[in-house]
Amino acid sequence: MKSRRHFTPEFKARVALEAIRGERTLAELAVVHQLHPNLIMAWRRRATEKMIDIFSSKIGANKADAAAKAEIAKLHTKIGQLVVERDALANACHGRNR
Repeated sequence: MKSRRHFTPEFKARVALEAIRGERTLAELAVVHQLHPNLIMAWRRRATEKMIDIFSSKIGANKADAAAKAEIAKLHTKIGQLVVERDALANACHGRNR
């Protein structure tokens, strides 16, 4: 029994791009790359769907930026709190040693 073949994302992208360009038919691409035409069609469909998302999701990018900025602000607050606690502990330790 044959095991499944695994393809790298780069290979999938290259084959999908060739299919999108349309310089060769799906059957020709299938023979050249030793793939089933349905697999090439699925990769092409996925690539075009993601392409639409890339060009239409400025809102998504802004949400991601806002979430990242909020996370950074939260982390800066936590760092400030830890610095204050560290300084308080250092002062307490130095006060006992004297």
